[in-house]
Amino acid sequence: MTTCANCGHESAAAFKFCPECGASVAEAAAPREVRKVVTIVFCDLTGSTALGDHTDPEALRATMRGYYEEMRAILERHGGRVEKFIGDAVMAVFGVPVSHEDDGLRAVRAAWEMRSAVTALGLQARIGVNTGEVVTGEGDTLVTGDAVNVAARLEQAAEAGEVLIGERTRQLVRDAADVEPVEVQAKGKPQPLTAFRLVALDLEASGFERRLDTPLIGRARELALLREAFERSVSERSCQLFTLLGPAGVGKSRLTAAFLETVDATVVRGRCLDYGEGITLWPVIEVLKQLQAHDTIERITGTLPATELFWSVRRRLEAAAAERPLVLVFEDVHWGEPTFLDLLDHISDLSRGVPLLLLCLARPDLLDDRPGWAGGKLNATTTLLEPLSRDESAHLLASIGSDLDASTQSRILDAAGGNPLFVEEMLALSRDDGDIRAPSTVQALLQARLDRLPAAQRAVIERAAVEGEIFHRQSIAELSGEVIDNELAGLVRKELIRPERATFADDDAYRFRHLLIRDAAYDALPKETRADLHERFARWLEGHGGLVELDEIVGYHLEQAALNRRDLGRSDVALARAAADRLRIAGRHAADREDLPAAENLLTRSLALLPAGDSARIPTLHVLASALIGSATYDRLGGLITELETSGDAALQMHGRIARAHVLMHAQSASAGIAATARRTAEDALDLFSSLGDEVGLAHASTLLAMVQNLECQTEAMLKSLERAALHATTAGDLTLLGKTYGLMSGPLIYGPFTPSEVRARVASRSDGHKSRFLTQAELMLEATLLRREGRFDDCVALWREADAMLADLGLELLRRGMSEIPAECMLARGDIAEAERLYRESWDGLGQLGETGFRSTLGLRYAEVVYACGRPEEAEELVHECQAMGGPDDLANHVLGNALRSKIEADRGLLDEAEQLGRAAVAYALQTDMVTARACAYAALAHALRMAGRLDEARNLYEDAVRTHESHGDVVLATRTRELLVEL
Repeated sequence: MTTCANCGHESAAAFKFCPECGASVAEAAAPREVRKVVTIVFCDLTGSTALGDHTDPEALRATMRGYYEEMRAILERHGGRVEKFIGDAVMAVFGVPVSHEDDGLRAVRAAWEMRSAVTALGLQARIGVNTGEVVTGEGDTLVTGDAVNVAARLEQAAEAGEVLIGERTRQLVRDAADVEPVEVQAKGKPQPLTAFRLVALDLEASGFERRLDTPLIGRARELALLREAFERSVSERSCQLFTLLGPAGVGKSRLTAAFLETVDATVVRGRCLDYGEGITLWPVIEVLKQLQAHDTIERITGTLPATELFWSVRRRLEAAAAERPLVLVFEDVHWGEPTFLDLLDHISDLSRGVPLLLLCLARPDLLDDRPGWAGGKLNATTTLLEPLSRDESAHLLASIGSDLDASTQSRILDAAGGNPLFVEEMLALSRDDGDIRAPSTVQALLQARLDRLPAAQRAVIERAAVEGEIFHRQSIAELSGEVIDNELAGLVRKELIRPERATFADDDAYRFRHLLIRDAAYDALPKETRADLHERFARWLEGHGGLVELDEIVGYHLEQAALNRRDLGRSDVALARAAADRLRIAGRHAADREDLPAAENLLTRSLALLPAGDSARIPTLHVLASALIGSATYDRLGGLITELETSGDAALQMHGRIARAHVLMHAQSASAGIAATARRTAEDALDLFSSLGDEVGLAHASTLLAMVQNLECQTEAMLKSLERAALHATTAGDLTLLGKTYGLMSGPLIYGPFTPSEVRARVASRSDGHKSRFLTQAELMLEATLLRREGRFDDCVALWREADAMLADLGLELLRRGMSEIPAECMLARGDIAEAERLYRESWDGLGQLGETGFRSTLGLRYAEVVYACGRPEEAEELVHECQAMGGPDDLANHVLGNALRSKIEADRGLLDEAEQLGRAAVAYALQTDMVTARACAYAALAHALRMAGRLDEARNLYEDAVRTHESHGDVVLATRTRELLVEL
């Protein structure tokens, strides 16, 4: 006898090909390693030492022989493979050599039966069951991996007569098992294991059931076909065979449930089993039991010839259908034994004169085993249930109460590929732990499906998985080393892949039906094989240019090859450097096209491939430093700054100092002396980069100086520094840096002493042909601000939304949060205080999540003004204290805005001396700046305090100063509001 390594079927030695799956036995004789998820059962006797003390050796031997034989029989009856007996312990594996989607349930059923069998033998045992990833040889039962160790630890932690199962196993049997959570302290594990005590098991239930209470979405055509077939059987009094094909989870059962709700008929159901004793007639007996046909059951379970058996079943079904239309639903027909399938053929061919609908639910695999199924029958309909469209899947998500954010929902829809079960399971998992991955239930389905593929098709789909979700015929042929057209056609027929538009000329492309199939195929590859295939594909790709993203794609595959070899303890330095170089080039291109999130991702991955101190890191550090300085990725900047500052390169060291100064101003702004430290760094950088002729460095140094001047509220000086930075960026030809510099100019232009016409003239003067998204969004933000001042609120919000979308695409989250102040000010000016408060709170919270303090402290003070306007002065005062502490002593704007608001609050309380003192302090600070809005705010606050004190002439003069200040700024709206206060006086 020989055992097929592809499917585990045993056949006579004379067979050249496996009669079960068609794989070559000769090829199967050389097993390869695979990674897969299996379920392991450990069972060990308790008290066996004491038993030996008072039992005769012969009797003990007989008892133990009975124990071994009974345990092996139970495990193998449920589809497990006994790997070894060690003393009193037995270990078995479910899922080798071939996986089944219910391996977890099989293992738990076996463990439950073993528990009872051990007791019947007069012994006691403890059992552990665990599911996890292992490495095994194809065709072997030997498995290695931590999942084995965990199963052993669960067994050791169990009490006599107990079965403990792991978390992943529990997920696979959730609808069949009653469990109690327990905590297991396992040797060698830093954290306790999550485990469950098996309390009860429903031997008839599936491990996990598909929800049938969700709305039926996108199946109108198939439902109409089903109803038509039933109506024909009734009107013609005929037998109709309807076969509904589709992969697991696509919705066959849900469609059937919707159909059965509408029919006036007797409905009986049977399910084909994929393992167990007596499975040939199991679905027929289930149906006959529901029809109370016990006499027929007795006849067919005897030794009747097939012809008489078929006749007996058909006659009994016809008798039931003669009384009332009969619908027979047979599920999982792809697991049906040949005799059962022959019976269905017999019934559909010979039943006459009664309304009978045979509804068969099956996976496309049925046609592999029975290619002529229903062929040539005039009374037969076969339809394939296609995956849902993306819109239909989104509707399904909404219908089952999806409360996830848009990004998470999109990731679920991408991965599920229109399979309703996958949508539901991934939604449930994401709610449990926030992760988006294939749940154990889905992984079991996919792994079992792939394990049933012939060896040649399996090899092709695994190589396809290395290229990605979309792959090409020529590349897979290169990786396979042979012609693969038949295998590709077979995978299309099995609904695993589908044709796709090719990227390369004169080639064919395919796409995995859904991303989870690709992941399952890839996960099965050992890391050594993955490394080899990724490297080979990268080399092939290098010879097939024409891709815009060639560096990024080649870099990715070289990176995966290097990382997989590193995981195996066989680092390949040359390979890692080649990958890092490609990723660096791709990162530079991403930065040039203003895609900062992609640039950061690619450049960070490039550095991760190279050891600290490697000279190959220097070019990447230069690019990354330029891309990230001024960003809000403070948590990721720490290590980079340290490496820059400690490098042997003077320019890199200075870039490190510049980056640290930015971090200090944005993330640690409460510290004293930050402005002086940052100014000193900017001046040192200007000297160094001037001596080096480094235009990019000079641009960064000038930008840092501008940020210091922003802290000091010197907008005209800040604008001049940014103009110098733009000139250096232009000389360097760094368009990305130029665009970022232009974007920063919006700050001083908004808050500085510039009229609307001057702002618009400056914007027009720099239209030098360079229209980056950085520049465009800045111009939109500026114009939105000017429109707000003019009272054109709707136009203001429309432009802000357009600019905000650009900032989101650019990944400039820090700037985006800060610029949300524009619509908030607009709503406040419009009189919609509630909406203004909501927008300010959103920006305040968002900047807090980024760890930013510099911008946040100032925005928070404007937020406090809105809270004050809402009639909550105590809350506003608390916010003022928090923001002033956050901003620190160097933040001049915070002194103006904070003292101004506190002055109004104290005046309202009747503390007039304190109010005047705070108001005059605000004015004094404001006069040190050239920020128009700050001065107007301070004048109005002091006027409010004096007004409350009855000093109306002084208050009137200050309100007039505020009006003139607003008018000089072109702020018609605020000038009008302030003038109304004058009228009240």
